[in-house]
Amino acid sequence: MKIVVVGSVAAGTSAAAKARRNTEDAQITIYERDTDISYSGCGLPYYLGGEVESIDDLTPRDAAWFAQRYGVDVRTGHEVTGVDPYARTVRVRELATGETFTDTYDELVLATGVSPVVPPVPGVDRPGVFTLRNPRDARGVHAWLTDRDVTRVVVVGAGYIGLETAEQLVGRGLDVTVVEAQEHAMPRMDGDMSARVDAELRAHGVELLTRTRLVRVEGAGTPGSPGAPGEADPSGGVSAVVVQDADGERTLPADLVLVAVGVRPNLDLPRAAGATVGPTGAVAVDRQGRTDVPHVWAVGDVAESFDVITGEPTWVPLGSTANKMGRVAGDALTGGSLVHRGILGTSIVRVFDQAVAQTGLTEDRARAAGHDVVVVHNIKPDRPPYLGGREMLIKAVADRATGRLLGAQAIGPSGVDKRIDVLATAITYGATVDDLFHLDLAYAPTYATTKDPVHYTGMALDNAVRGSAPLLSPAELDRRRAAGEKIQVVDVRSAKDRAKGFVEGSVHIPLAELRARAGELDPTLPTVTYCNKGVTGNAGQNVLRNLGFTDVANLSGGNKNYQQFARTPHPPAG
Repeated sequence: MKIVVVGSVAAGTSAAAKARRNTEDAQITIYERDTDISYSGCGLPYYLGGEVESIDDLTPRDAAWFAQRYGVDVRTGHEVTGVDPYARTVRVRELATGETFTDTYDELVLATGVSPVVPPVPGVDRPGVFTLRNPRDARGVHAWLTDRDVTRVVVVGAGYIGLETAEQLVGRGLDVTVVEAQEHAMPRMDGDMSARVDAELRAHGVELLTRTRLVRVEGAGTPGSPGAPGEADPSGGVSAVVVQDADGERTLPADLVLVAVGVRPNLDLPRAAGATVGPTGAVAVDRQGRTDVPHVWAVGDVAESFDVITGEPTWVPLGSTANKMGRVAGDALTGGSLVHRGILGTSIVRVFDQAVAQTGLTEDRARAAGHDVVVVHNIKPDRPPYLGGREMLIKAVADRATGRLLGAQAIGPSGVDKRIDVLATAITYGATVDDLFHLDLAYAPTYATTKDPVHYTGMALDNAVRGSAPLLSPAELDRRRAAGEKIQVVDVRSAKDRAKGFVEGSVHIPLAELRARAGELDPTLPTVTYCNKGVTGNAGQNVLRNLGFTDVANLSGGNKNYQQFARTPHPPAG
């Protein structure tokens, strides 16, 4: 058998390695147009900031290593320019010489990956404007930072790469502005969570401009017109970017511009082979990586995956997914039975002092998929405060009818990775919210609380699903009040806590006085209780329900969550 793989990063090398593990009889060739293979693209921002000392640490394997370990012929600097699926041939150009040749295959694996999206605006091709997709890009940015007097950087795009790079460049002492077209940074998350990412960026000196688009990139001056914007800089480089928001255009000084607005699949070869592109814009494949063209496979970022919850095609280009897809295809094309079981889009990113993670459906996506959702905002420490525990916020989403856990998002300085992985595992195996309380999770006060944040999340969701302790989010409370609904909001905290801030329009009846003073409230009105984070609010909710109040909800995440929501710009309620 002759296997040809196009592309040598996560998916391509995984496919080749698994195929070799399955058989010694196959001839396996990888063609790669770049010079670096099997690199850690996710580590590139940390090289720019100095946390990774050498770019070589991110490129530990080369063609010679693969040849020795797996007997795989990796040919870097070779670009596959065409595919003939009927003759089962590929056309290859050796970039160093320009010579072309034809190679044959029995099985062809397309792992062509993605390319950065670059907005088609004037000046975006100037020296000093970079993307960050591969080690070559990182070397270019690093050299620009090292060789020039860079003090001001504009990062266009507030996704993973944009935020990681912003963090690292702030660490180098640079002034960083992040420009994002959407309402918040991390736009894949729900707005009430991504707003916390906004706040973290600004707290560390990043100028974050949301709902703002890049208009053009300007250079320095031309001879006879020193410093004139919009003209070529004879020494090369940029001087500013022009952006636009609802108030008009604005000029931002910049010595370096990093464009990180997203990526798109490299579809030239799949299309040349006749493979169908799916609804996500990536190549449609079955659960082993086959395209609809015989003997042609597509894996990694160029190919669609499948949503574990909905079963629908999805596309979330992550290295972890690419590795799995490559391994599955390498097994299947050599007679194995591995099947890709889909993804939840689980991800995590460090933004200064906060870990930001998500898995499964967001509240917005769950509603769009037709679920009647129950939402909890759970604020708990990762371990006891007496051993340095620090609070994290978990927002979890469940289906009201079935109780199935649908998704979670979490933000906090410590322990977020553990909780999001537990929740991702639970979702993968179809857990309902009541299952979460029964998980036998590791406990010691150096690592967790006796009831873990995951347990508390399940308990709150279960009570809400059963109707015994309904929850109301800050957004829903504001929406209903803005629509004219009369809701009595009861603050059950101490006077000391209330003095620090409260929900506008609320009445103050501390929990210890609630039984005696319940007659001050109207039991026929919808009622919302709240405390700082939710626990005492739930206690007040139970008191009122036991006294005959029929419609009592607890404010999800308490006053702490509400005040964060209230500080966040968002579309008017209703």
